Amino acid sequence: MPRSAIVLGAGMVGVSVALHLRRRGYDVALLDRQGPGEGASFGNGGLIQREAVYPHPFPRALAELRRIAGNRAVDVSYHPLALPGFVSPLLRYWWNSEPRRYLAAVEAYSRLIATCVDEHLALAAGTEAMPLLRPIGWMRLFGNPALLEAALAQAETAQRDYGVHYAALDTKALAAAEPHLLVERAGAIHWTDPLSVSDPHALTLAYAGMFEAEGGSLGRGDAASLQRTGAGWRVETAAGPVEAAEVVVALGAASDRLTRRFGYAPPTFGKRGYHMHYGLKGNATLHRPILDTDSGFLLAPMRAGIRLTTGAEFARPDAPPSPVQLDRAEPVARSLLPLADRVEATPWMGTRPCTPDMLPIIGPLPRQPGAWCAFGHAHQGLTLGPTTGRMLAEMMLGETPFVSPEPYRPARF
Repeated sequence: MPRSAIVLGAGMVGVSVALHLRRRGYDVALLDRQGPGEGASFGNGGLIQREAVYPHPFPRALAELRRIAGNRAVDVSYHPLALPGFVSPLLRYWWNSEPRRYLAAVEAYSRLIATCVDEHLALAAGTEAMPLLRPIGWMRLFGNPALLEAALAQAETAQRDYGVHYAALDTKALAAAEPHLLVERAGAIHWTDPLSVSDPHALTLAYAGMFEAEGGSLGRGDAASLQRTGAGWRVETAAGPVEAAEVVVALGAASDRLTRRFGYAPPTFGKRGYHMHYGLKGNATLHRPILDTDSGFLLAPMRAGIRLTTGAEFARPDAPPSPVQLDRAEPVARSLLPLADRVEATPWMGTRPCTPDMLPIIGPLPRQPGAWCAFGHAHQGLTLGPTTGRMLAEMMLGETPFVSPEPYRPARF
């Protein structure tokens, strides 16, 4: 008899898990309340970030903390009434960002990141997904020469220790690479390894299409209806109940709401983000994604236009959208590039699922045989979806995973 599994959540992580399980002979039902890739996977910078060996730490410099506390920044904002709910996970986040602990997180995180490009290419090669993966990297711009010098020193360390590649651009080289920039910067770091995705939603749909073409079942279902049934699991769907021997929770920022019902309450928290697309005036172009350090947001060329993505917003899960960061960022973005009108009427909003130790949660759900976790990827769900899918599928089959799962085990919380 073939093994069977229900995968809850059809973002990049869930789709990748389902596809890898299907290719290993599982009968798989991939379920979500929405269509594939319509959650947090829909809105991001569209980068497969091979260079991202350093996860985002909690700021520890007093000047940086004062800047954020003022709640006027482009890259970070918060709802004051929501802060009590963030106190515990953010304190743990701060504690884990202490330099020695952070270095341990980097060592574990970098092992996942090292695989990300290869794992995406392994899924996309020879399919309609391949043209979506552009090998153009992305650039980080610096107006302050001292910050550029420090960033170049860290880039050299990342290249030496973790095998990433970059090119240093001075003012003249940056102007030649992106001739339609409206400002002069001291220089830039061009990270050359990452893939730039022209349409992240289309990429998730392409992987979901492979899953269906290979015999997987994709449907609409309510994860809140999950319950044990005999030795397996049952979920209500639009087409009726679905049962399987195993279940994978890949619901992103909503995962802990489900796992709490089964005795597992990890200290996860959400960072909300927004994006908007713009046209460009005249014959202006943007050749690759750019992040302007002075401004703190990313501009990326996409199928739909130039995507402006915001930083992190801390709000209650049920709070209505409040795209104040986008309102702050847009005038600055217009000073960087000759942006035309907005493409959409309203901004997109999504929530990144974060953990206080900056590592995803991948592995068996504690005290629940046959249940598995695949969430908590923060800013790197798009990047690490295929890596997570392969690792978890190998674990579920009792194989030795191609990356040691020990640092990401759910039981650490």
